[in-house]
Amino acid sequence: MAQAKPTQAIAFLGPRGTFHEQALLTEPDLAGAELRPMSSIADVLEAAHAGDVDLGLAAIENSIEGGVNITVDTLAFDLDLLIQREVILHIELCLVAKPGTALADIRRVVSFPHAIAQCHKYLARELPDVAFDTTSSTAEAAQSLVEHGDSETAAIATARAAEAYELNVLKADIEDHPENRTRFVLVARDGIPPATGHDKTSIVAFQRANRPGSLVNILQEFSARAINLSHLQSRPTKRELGDYCFVIDLIGHIADERVGDCLKNIHAKQADVRFLGSYPAAGEVAADARRDANLAWDQAESWLVGLRGRIG
Repeated sequence: MAQAKPTQAIAFLGPRGTFHEQALLTEPDLAGAELRPMSSIADVLEAAHAGDVDLGLAAIENSIEGGVNITVDTLAFDLDLLIQREVILHIELCLVAKPGTALADIRRVVSFPHAIAQCHKYLARELPDVAFDTTSSTAEAAQSLVEHGDSETAAIATARAAEAYELNVLKADIEDHPENRTRFVLVARDGIPPATGHDKTSIVAFQRANRPGSLVNILQEFSARAINLSHLQSRPTKRELGDYCFVIDLIGHIADERVGDCLKNIHAKQADVRFLGSYPAAGEVAADARRDANLAWDQAESWLVGLRGRIG
């Protein structure tokens, strides 16, 4: 895995206390870099592309909400950036308040609208009569308590935000879906990390013709080589109504023979391909499935070489 250097600058969605900052702090080499908060994900990616920072971290997928379209579309259509690694963060939402505030004191809750919605069951059960105000982020909600809050106001925010703004956590893990996770990608202007044996490759496939079976033809290239897909998303190409491309994450590295052969065939026969990167995958290593697929491919290659050796 490519390691970030302490002198490197990394852009992330700010202010302090966001899930983006929390994701960076889970990676020891990233946490030691110069972390620069930005006001939007678009600003994060623009800063990395312009060279104002060495790296940028942006959310790209959530287990409940799906793809983060601003990140997907910027990488697919607008900026030439390469993914260096992925970081997966468990999304834990907390009810936080100023020191000295008790749960029984709360009459008002502030947060990002999606965060309030994702904590509906807890709020309905424990705080059925409170009023709600919205902010542009969970971190801003925590920040607002410090600047304007009172003893009757709480915020839904991250544990990191509570730490950053010296607030008390009244209740942790109040989200309705405890398995909520967000996937972030670290991007740079150039460079493909070397293969680790547990990698992903991300591409965007643009159909050359919108005809029946075109997606099936693309997917068959992966199936024929026993390459597993971990993500498939369609996005409008923004050229005309009904014209879509496919954002694909696959297990493997561009340096792998099977992956390289697959992408070459898709590019030659099925679709234009935009390469978004090959990078270390997060999570547990699926060693057995990868080993079995590689063994089958090696055996097929040996069989073919044996047949070709009999020519003439």
